[in-house]
Amino acid sequence: MNKANELIVDFEKMSYNMIKKYTDDIKDDYINFNINKDVVTQMINCLNTDSRKNVQSLSVKISKQIEAFDKEVYRVKKMYDFDKNYLAEGYIAGVDEVGRGPLAGPIVAASVILDLSSMHNSDLIIGIKDSKKLSSKAREELSAEIIHKAASYSFAVINNYEIDSKGIAWCNNEVFREAVSKLSIQPELVLSDGYPIKRFNLKNNYVIKGDEKSASIACASIIAKVYRDKIMREYSKIYPKYFFEENAGYGTKDHIEALKKYGPCKIHRMYFLRNIL
Repeated sequence: MNKANELIVDFEKMSYNMIKKYTDDIKDDYINFNINKDVVTQMINCLNTDSRKNVQSLSVKISKQIEAFDKEVYRVKKMYDFDKNYLAEGYIAGVDEVGRGPLAGPIVAASVILDLSSMHNSDLIIGIKDSKKLSSKAREELSAEIIHKAASYSFAVINNYEIDSKGIAWCNNEVFREAVSKLSIQPELVLSDGYPIKRFNLKNNYVIKGDEKSASIACASIIAKVYRDKIMREYSKIYPKYFFEENAGYGTKDHIEALKKYGPCKIHRMYFLRNIL
């Protein structure tokens, strides 16, 4: 019988390990939106009637996990609604950058279009937020899911030579423009994180702390971070003395000590080093 239809289970006849496996399966089904909340509620009620303390403790633990998941779904839905409230029809692109402040390496932007026209729970990308607030593992997993579910996505990269030549503000704007221009779908509206896009021929709204409010911007933030981190890991193989695989070019203690000992390499931003060397 399908677990989704097994609303009443006699846990008293099951060992704790059997109960643990059964409830883990139910919990996973719920988190993957394969069953509704009624099944989970029935399961928790059955656990609560069990006389064993370890089973009752399991009930408390599962209840907290389900509550936390429900809160996360609500938070993410608000991010999707934030985007949908900007536009009744058509596509919205979110764009964000990573690498504005490091001492070395490029600045990278990503742009993401999510299909907001028919949004079911299973279409949500649970866990999206400011990429800096995610672990490396979570970013990698979310990046893969975003790329799979996005209607369109793109990247743009500007290297350290152009940053030194034209300035980080110009490059920040240009990398936004370039990322949007590479999308396979032209959006009706572009939401940019933190800054309005200059010299731009599409409708644009900028959002302060957009990676915390907008689903599209958060997704762009995550895939941009993963993309740039990969670039910096490759550079670390060429320039191992600077620990780019750990610091991604930012001015950590080890990075600055290496700079003072060995001097800059070809991917350092010389303008950014004027007060260090």
